[in-house]
Amino acid sequence: MSTTTLSFGADVARRLDGPAWLAERRIAAVERFAAGTAPTSSEEIWRYSRIESLALDRFTPAWIDGIGEAGIPPAAAAVAAAIPDRAGLIVVRNGRVVHLELDDELVARGVAVGDVLEVADGPVRESLGTAASSSADWFTELNDGFLSGAAYVHVPAGVVVERPIVVAHWCEGDGLVSFPRTLVILGERAQATVAEYHASPSGIVHLADAVTEFVIGDGAMLSHVALQAHGPGTWQVALQRSTIGRDATLRSSAVALGGDYARLRSESVLVGQGASSDLLAVYFGTGSQTLDFRTLQDHQAPYTSSDLLFKGAVDEQAKSVYSGIVHMRVNAKKARANQTNRNLVLAPPPCGAESIPNLVIEANDVKCSHASAIGPIDEDQLYYLQSRGIAPADAERLIVFGFFEDVLARLPLASLAEPLRTAVTAKFGGRA
Repeated sequence: MSTTTLSFGADVARRLDGPAWLAERRIAAVERFAAGTAPTSSEEIWRYSRIESLALDRFTPAWIDGIGEAGIPPAAAAVAAAIPDRAGLIVVRNGRVVHLELDDELVARGVAVGDVLEVADGPVRESLGTAASSSADWFTELNDGFLSGAAYVHVPAGVVVERPIVVAHWCEGDGLVSFPRTLVILGERAQATVAEYHASPSGIVHLADAVTEFVIGDGAMLSHVALQAHGPGTWQVALQRSTIGRDATLRSSAVALGGDYARLRSESVLVGQGASSDLLAVYFGTGSQTLDFRTLQDHQAPYTSSDLLFKGAVDEQAKSVYSGIVHMRVNAKKARANQTNRNLVLAPPPCGAESIPNLVIEANDVKCSHASAIGPIDEDQLYYLQSRGIAPADAERLIVFGFFEDVLARLPLASLAEPLRTAVTAKFGGRA
């Protein structure tokens, strides 16, 4: 991988608009990025990846000197229409917020959605980067350095948002790199549901360098669903990281169907006593896709709990990677964690899956479990369905759907389950 100073230097970052505090933040991040080293698959955190085949010098940052478009893309409008009973909508185009909606009743109660470009001071400015900075890497520094905007949701203490807020990220432009950013802040005892959508069109080569941060106050509860449906020429390198306060709860689900190489780091940091997280994912790779997941369940306080269930299937020449760590810190007395990854491999090599669960235990009196499985469709199940007159292709499809169903049924936003089943059906039907 190579970089070009012309495309990703401080002089380029200075051409982005925004408040002075954000400009200063960008320059500091660009300097850290320039001082860093491009990742390689020889590093454990990038093991089994295709990172060496990413040529960064092929890309130009979006929204430099006006490279970018306003307005709601049709794909984002379709997602919003799929969740009609929503409290708010944020549409982000190549990292820049282009549309905002929020119920007047929530505005009156202090709930806010917006773009950090419009922020002068306050909790949004103070919270930006607080989750991600403690897990920064080469790509998060690049995101900070060329941040053209960031969608934020702020729910103040004690406020319950009963209907979901949708954040639709649309990435476009051949040879461009966009920097989607979402920041969700929940005050003490606040509750909200946020649905994120990340997508791009077919027929382009694009890089999406995305960061999502959750700052969840004591006693708060956040439900989150993220759907990744990028076009086949898009690379995604994404971080989702949360800090979870005392007796607070995160329920987060990811569905990954698109992209050429699509990577997600999903990290929950349980910093308060009694904090809990529930991480789910469903992924289905076909063609030559690589779907790459790295997870962290970081228990830093006593009586915390986390549960993780990631399920995936790969077909044709596709590959998947799962590498997860449960980290029980010294102070994590009476903590509990479960980690499970299961994979179906539907075709012979080079189709394949990697699964690497890990435990790091520094505390006594904790409970941990981890499990992983990689294998083909169960022949007995296939035989049972075929013996009852079901065609082999239909029998295989039913088994794959059944494999995914327990995760889809647990999605925090039940209204999305059926559209996602439809999307998986379409992807399964498009196999060669």
